[in-house]
Amino acid sequence: MRRKQAKANVQIDNERIRVTEYTFSGNEETGFHVHQCDYIVVPQTNGQLLLIDEKGVDTTATLLKGQSCFRHAGVSHNVIKNGGEKLVFIEMEITAH
Repeated sequence: MRRKQAKANVQIDNERIRVTEYTFSGNEETGFHVHQCDYIVVPQTNGQLLLIDEKGVDTTATLLKGQSCFRHAGVSHNVIKNGGEKLVFIEMEITAH
């Protein structure tokens, strides 16, 4: 099932960091992607996501406004808004070490 794309607004993109604000309305998704860099997610709203990995295994993640999480490079998934109100988070990819 193909969903509408979540809105991705790149705020900073340089040799050290990429900062993107993601906004999900309805049942939107990022599309399948692989994180080439370590990254941090900072939720701007509360909400729930459905994460589907490269093997088709799905998990849910509950985001709480202001409660950041860190992930290592290599994560591969599709991120889908899982019901509720509009969901917004900031993703910071650390592109240089």
